[in-house]
Amino acid sequence: MNLAIDIGNTLTKLTIVDNGQVVDFDLTKELNLEFVEKFLKKNRGINAAIMVSTSNEYEDIESWLIANLKQFIKFDSTVPVPLKNLYSTPQTLGPDRLAAAVGANAIYPNSNILIVDFGTAITIDFVSSANEYLGGNISPGARMRFMALNKFTKKLPLCNLNTNTKLIGDNSIEAIESGVVNGIVYEIEGYINDLKTKYQNLRIIFTGGDGDFFAKRLKNPIFATYDLVAYGLNRILEYNAK
Repeated sequence: MNLAIDIGNTLTKLTIVDNGQVVDFDLTKELNLEFVEKFLKKNRGINAAIMVSTSNEYEDIESWLIANLKQFIKFDSTVPVPLKNLYSTPQTLGPDRLAAAVGANAIYPNSNILIVDFGTAITIDFVSSANEYLGGNISPGARMRFMALNKFTKKLPLCNLNTNTKLIGDNSIEAIESGVVNGIVYEIEGYINDLKTKYQNLRIIFTGGDGDFFAKRLKNPIFATYDLVAYGLNRILEYNAK
């Protein structure tokens, strides 16, 4: 069994993968060694681990994993992946984005894939049927948009995602909720429609904390999974074990 640690902007997710399937996971806002040790005590038989993080704040956890497991990888641009990376500045590419691309390619090999990660930021990434990562785009996530409207205006309230969003809001709160949600929906639908004209048999994967919310609001067939980065990290771990 393998451990995948995905340290995001808001939450850290620890995932146990066994024979390519997620068998357990846990979330925390504040990652520390005690949390990792407690999680692994509940899941005996972990042989290898891989961590993705944009900071160097967790050296104690890295040292502990190196000392206690047969294999440990801190995933960054120097680690080989089973996907050709065509990003012109691979050292600036978020490793979680590349891991998600690897995970998508593992689910749909030899396919054109649009990956949308609805997290703190919304990332749009594309993998071609030639098994190449072509790159992607970044825009503010839903909560970031709500916070920006509240912070940079004098009177607009702070709102959140609402499952009953209207097409046209008839008060300020509904106008903000509808503006953010529908704006994101139209943004993603635009990417889908344009890519479908250029690439045949386009596969679409939604992931991230708000992935399910937006998957229900788009008309196209979408595969939604919260575990895409974990699948990719596990695939990278196995690839480097050979």
